[in-house]
Amino acid sequence: MASQQAFIAKAENRKFFQNLWRTDLMSTIKADPKYWCFALWCGPCSSYVLRKRALYGDMTRYKCCAGYMPCSGRCGESKCPEFCLATEVCCCFGNSVGSTRFLLQDELNIRTTKCDNCIIGFMLVLGYLACLCRILALVTGDDEIEDAAHILTCMSDTVYYTVCACMQTQHKIELDKRDGMFGPSPMTIPPMQQMSRLDQPYGPTVGYPPAYGASPYGQPQPPPHQGYPAPAPGFPPPSASAYPPPGAYPPPQQPPGYWR
Repeated sequence: MASQQAFIAKAENRKFFQNLWRTDLMSTIKADPKYWCFALWCGPCSSYVLRKRALYGDMTRYKCCAGYMPCSGRCGESKCPEFCLATEVCCCFGNSVGSTRFLLQDELNIRTTKCDNCIIGFMLVLGYLACLCRILALVTGDDEIEDAAHILTCMSDTVYYTVCACMQTQHKIELDKRDGMFGPSPMTIPPMQQMSRLDQPYGPTVGYPPAYGASPYGQPQPPPHQGYPAPAPGFPPPSASAYPPPGAYPPPQQPPGYWR
């Protein structure tokens, strides 16, 4: 019960993480179309590769569903982690994708945008609705409900596999960022205790923009200017009344017949 409450608290705190995914779900196809196709047609293979890469290739750190499910640590992962991971991605594909997502979020301090949450929520609601229609058609035996359930199931499967491909492409791009493919140097491997999901402190922000008011070195940052660059030293001049200098311009000419 205590571990369940800790997991719920951890999930709620992800809303306040400061970093964002490098690419949102709507832009993953454009960002990496080749990997998106690979994740769509070979979803379990993609999930296996991403989980192993998220663990820095060290399978001794592997736990079933990354430690987020009640079965985690009880499936003999320490004896044959590769086989257990292959079983997870084939038999529990959705959980494997979601677990890798939580693993990256907790390690890299990443929160999901509202738009991405709406897309994932729509996928889940559509799946539940299709399941309920299937049950209702089975109970009533109505052909029209059966046809509606079949249509909803096709829609749900299409959305499910499409969104999962987008999520896995999003994870792959984020791992590229973490491993230094978009920057000068990769991140270091976290210590062993950081891979325990529920008792792990929130991850570092190495390679990610710091939150407002903080810096990577713990020193407070000055507040930013309101959309404008800081003025150069010595500008504006101390006294604006000295500009223009006296005599710099001739006096204005008055038209003929002008009365002062």
